[in-house]
Amino acid sequence: MTKDSQVGSASIYEAGDQRNYSRDEQQKAKADARFDEGKKGAHSNLDSKDERSIKNRLASASAEASSTHEGPEKSKDPRQAAISHGNEPSRGAKIDAELQAEDEAMIAKKDAQKKGAAGQTS
Repeated sequence: MTKDSQVGSASIYEAGDQRNYSRDEQQKAKADARFDEGKKGAHSNLDSKDERSIKNRLASASAEASSTHEGPEKSKDPRQAAISHGNEPSRGAKIDAELQAEDEAMIAKKDAQKKGAAGQTS
């Protein structure tokens, strides 16, 4: 710059504020200032003020659901939820269990008839 400038002092325009950091210092600063990578457990699926996209929320929820829930074979009994929490099952759950038992008996009976009919024709 020229010394004739009437705007500010000459020390403002000098390159003394530019620093040359070593490669190690640059890498350390980059590692310390990581904000792109989220920490585990930083987002709650139930947080309504979280600014994640709907797609990211759904992906997170499905990943969590697949890892924490048991498969459908574990939860066949409609009374299981109440029993596991130490409560008496509701009337609806009891009726569902009875209907489920009747359906399973009917399916088993039909399977036996199919096997019997297949055995007679062979």
